[in-house]
Amino acid sequence: MELKKLTNTFSVSPQIRVPDLAALREMGFRAIICNRPDGEGADQPTFTEIERAARELDIEAHYLPVESGKVSDQDAERFRGYLDTLPRPLLAYCRSGMRSATLWALASTPAMSLVEILAAGKRAGVDLSGLTRRIGSPHQSAEEQHDVVIVGAGAAGVATASSLLARAPGLDIAIIDPADVHYYQPGWTMVGAGVFRPETTARPMGSVLPRNVRWIKAAVAAFEPTDNAVILEGCRVVKYRQLVVCPGLKLDWNAIEGLPQTLGRNGVTSNYRYDLAPYTWQLVQQLKGGRALFTQPPMPIKCAGAPQKAMYLSSDHWRRAGRLNQINVEFYNAGAALFGVADYVPALMKYVESYGIDLNFGFNLTAVNGEARRATFARALPGGGSETFETGFDLLHVVPPQKAPDFIRVSPLADAGGWVDVDQASLRHKAYENVFGLGDATSTPNAKTAAAARKQAPVVAHNVLAALGVTRGAATYDGYGSCPLTVERGKIVLAEFLYGGKVAPTFPSWIIDGKKPSGLAWLLKERILPPLYWRGMLKGREWFVQPQVTD
Repeated sequence: MELKKLTNTFSVSPQIRVPDLAALREMGFRAIICNRPDGEGADQPTFTEIERAARELDIEAHYLPVESGKVSDQDAERFRGYLDTLPRPLLAYCRSGMRSATLWALASTPAMSLVEILAAGKRAGVDLSGLTRRIGSPHQSAEEQHDVVIVGAGAAGVATASSLLARAPGLDIAIIDPADVHYYQPGWTMVGAGVFRPETTARPMGSVLPRNVRWIKAAVAAFEPTDNAVILEGCRVVKYRQLVVCPGLKLDWNAIEGLPQTLGRNGVTSNYRYDLAPYTWQLVQQLKGGRALFTQPPMPIKCAGAPQKAMYLSSDHWRRAGRLNQINVEFYNAGAALFGVADYVPALMKYVESYGIDLNFGFNLTAVNGEARRATFARALPGGGSETFETGFDLLHVVPPQKAPDFIRVSPLADAGGWVDVDQASLRHKAYENVFGLGDATSTPNAKTAAAARKQAPVVAHNVLAALGVTRGAATYDGYGSCPLTVERGKIVLAEFLYGGKVAPTFPSWIIDGKKPSGLAWLLKERILPPLYWRGMLKGREWFVQPQVTD
């Protein structure tokens, strides 16, 4: 826990967690302010979790969420009210502490001069110089420039940077990402089934980034594509010749009423968060009987097969333990089909029938009452309108609704749906020729999977270099995506497909028939794909994914 002391009675910090609160209480803190909106990060506890634990320690907790880079004068005014009324010492936190420091700086004027505010920031190790325009100085904020700027250091961003450097080792590249940890998210299904340890799916961000890339550890606030500029929190400016946008998705936990209050307790879990996947496995092991509900929200979501992967692996464990007959397994899918590519549905249905799973299509989870163990769903009616349905549970695995990050949805780069608006073949932005997008936040109609990003990264790398005049020709992405559907421990239905749901197997059917459960496919998922991710994809090794290039 890194505290930055701006005054004798006020500090800021990066994201805190429930175990940190006891230490904060021992340090004397009497109140905390959360400036980070829920759902920004995959490993982020909700404010409700923090508030509940703080209350037990007699610490006041207040919620003033502010989107990164969008601290308004009204936000500062509300923050000033907290500074004037809350007991001291007082701590404010966000993802990195920067939003909280910005709020403090703006709220501290005119009681403190600009020089005093900047000096306090410097002593605390917080650069507040980007606020000089708002506080009253005519000086401009710092600016830097690179040949290629990549927004997002997830699978797509790191793979693209490595593919670029494999082709042009001397290229000047910067990656913008505030996260300290890089996650192998496809492994969380296996964590939730007790196959992987959670720590094997996480590595320090600095250890996975290419050595020759400049890491700008900050959050993006806005884009100015007509000026070839990215605006960071604190009003810093990064200029580019070519921009690659791949920030991933936002998990909207708050879209389901009552969910943040009960996540990680009362039998409510999700493999879509790093810290909750182990709780899934704990619940599966402990459940002796009752009702186990698995949900899937409206599309698009990352890895559309993940909701039912959790269901199949849990059911397999209960069958092996001799408890499946005592457990009613129910799947509530907001969509109309078990899987989007019909060729793989027959194999999946055999497992649905074998496990005795009750399928419910058109049901969207809208509310959870953890204490009462009740879940509420909305269901669209054939003639229009909707109805609500409430049911009890002993275990509830939730997949939250998902959308592009806020700073993407409100930017000039977004289409009407909020996605980065790119051509589905070239992955070049439809309006800005020196902007490319890949990964989960783009408008392309492919499955949002790590396998898709692995295929997209070399395409973007080639096309960026062609735009810079380093190479020639145009690379195209065919919509490839892959979903290893873990139907039981030791067996996988390996779904691989292109745009339009066209089946596209990597291996001949005599090795792995993707339409049937396969032990070799499980070996691929368990033993081969993780090292292929860490040592291949993230290192720019393009095995089986070299792009097609035309003149």
